[in-house]
Amino acid sequence: MPSPGRRLGLGLSSSGQNLLQRLQQRGHLDALAESGHDGSDFFKSHWQNNNVLMIVGAVGAVTRLIAPQIRGKQHDPAVIVLDPQGRWCIPLLGGHSSGAEQLAREIAAELGGAAVLTGACSSERRLALDCLGYLWGWRRGGSVEAWRDLMKAQARGEEALSSQSSGNKAWHQGCDNTLLRQITSPTIDHSDVQLSIGPKLLAPCRWHPASLWIGVGCERDTSQRLVDRAIQQSLKEAGLAPEAIAGLASADRKNDEAALLQLCKQESWPMRTYSSEQLHQVAVPTPSQQVLEEMGTASVAEAAALLAAGDDGILRQAKRITYAGEGERGAVTVAIAEAVAPFAPQRGELHLIGSGPGDPSLLSGDARRALERCVAWVGYSLYLDLLEPLRQPEQVRVDGQLTREWDRCAEALALAKQGARVALISSGDSGIYGMAGLAMELWLQEPPDERPSFTVHPGISALQLAAAKAGAPLMHDFCTISLSDRLTPWQVIEQRVKSAATGDFVVALYNPRSKDRDWQLERTKELLLAERPGSTPVVLARQLGRQEEHIRHSTLKNLDPNSVDMLTLVLIGNSSTYARDGRMVTPRGYPGSTLK
Repeated sequence: MPSPGRRLGLGLSSSGQNLLQRLQQRGHLDALAESGHDGSDFFKSHWQNNNVLMIVGAVGAVTRLIAPQIRGKQHDPAVIVLDPQGRWCIPLLGGHSSGAEQLAREIAAELGGAAVLTGACSSERRLALDCLGYLWGWRRGGSVEAWRDLMKAQARGEEALSSQSSGNKAWHQGCDNTLLRQITSPTIDHSDVQLSIGPKLLAPCRWHPASLWIGVGCERDTSQRLVDRAIQQSLKEAGLAPEAIAGLASADRKNDEAALLQLCKQESWPMRTYSSEQLHQVAVPTPSQQVLEEMGTASVAEAAALLAAGDDGILRQAKRITYAGEGERGAVTVAIAEAVAPFAPQRGELHLIGSGPGDPSLLSGDARRALERCVAWVGYSLYLDLLEPLRQPEQVRVDGQLTREWDRCAEALALAKQGARVALISSGDSGIYGMAGLAMELWLQEPPDERPSFTVHPGISALQLAAAKAGAPLMHDFCTISLSDRLTPWQVIEQRVKSAATGDFVVALYNPRSKDRDWQLERTKELLLAERPGSTPVVLARQLGRQEEHIRHSTLKNLDPNSVDMLTLVLIGNSSTYARDGRMVTPRGYPGSTLK
């Protein structure tokens, strides 16, 4: 969604003010109106189309207060109304264009309430074409009137023609193809296209992934206004949208060029620079002998744009030179190249989500809010199936195979670097035998200015749920050990089991037994029996949090490895753990506690 200028809260009661304080503490609000603040003055002061106004109070009262300020979509802020208990979150204005519906879903997920969405797209579970691109990191182009006409036609069930030349094409996974037909043949008349996705100024309604790299060469101390004018003229001449710019590229001599640095800061663009040697290796359509003599390369603008665009990048606009006009100084050369993959890591988000054991009711509020926020859900198919009831039409699945963890992490990171909000999903807690570690390793390998935001959201691990189902076995020191030797040598695993046995830890065994690993659990049992009695309680927890869940009590001596598989967690007590009346407990040793 568009980045809000500010998120501001107004409580029409003391309880409303308390709820807003909670939301501010959780990062949803930048500022609160003072208690007793006059509502009409608050709205007059903050009625700007890039703001989000969050009010706790009655919908009728809020409607009367804001009515004098309403001027139209291009002028109005997003307005969200909540009840004092946070049970209902209602996007009153700016549902699509200002992201109020999406924000309402995220806040409702955090508060454990419900978003009240009354728009046609939400009620009919259709894609909201006028806001879907924000979640992918794209920028919107076209007039308010054109988008309004498209959305009205969509609501009437009329077919719309669309075309896409760049950006991820998975967005239409949940699209009703009878209403939105994609043009793929170059022979079709593109004048009838109503929605285009790509860098060109093609259709009345447009989404622009960040795929254009602007190569710039300029005289020293060229004015910023001239650089900006030259870029805009080059884009216009090529029929390309400013919203599709990914960043600037130039020679490394321009690392400190004030105009380029100021423009990049103003527009939040990255700037890539290259040595003369690198630039000179690039074949360009219009090399210059003069530039070669001065710079050691026959091209700056064209070569830099192509280098930034990467492999298979295409030069969309050959260099054009713009000279200083009145009030300007210097001269600028501009060229434009298009990359195959968009690049907007400053907009992208990578969320590592622990989905818990599988039951959506066991998702943490933090994880549920992150899922609501993400447009792409990347994970093993089984985990995505379990979360399917929570997925909205605009959210797409990226299914992966069980043993292809690196591929899933790399794909999720690549999507986030393009500007998308991505959920990389593990079962349990993503930081416990999950994807968080590998994903962070890959993320840290990226240059700091090419990293999307990275957040780990905790989940309920199988260990925690197994312990809760068993009783209270983790009341003293415990450890977890994975018996899978796919990534860790068995010698290392065996040493850890021996240490846990001699250290008298309660032990939770993950990945205890598979068809290809049918002896490790028996060996683990032998090592533990060497240090603790055969009567030590054991719990076998299979398919935790799912419909097929089964909890079985046993003892270490009677533990049958043949009854265990990869869907089972084995929980083994220490020397003081005991079982009674179908419950397992490890005493902590509190004064006055009942001993076994």
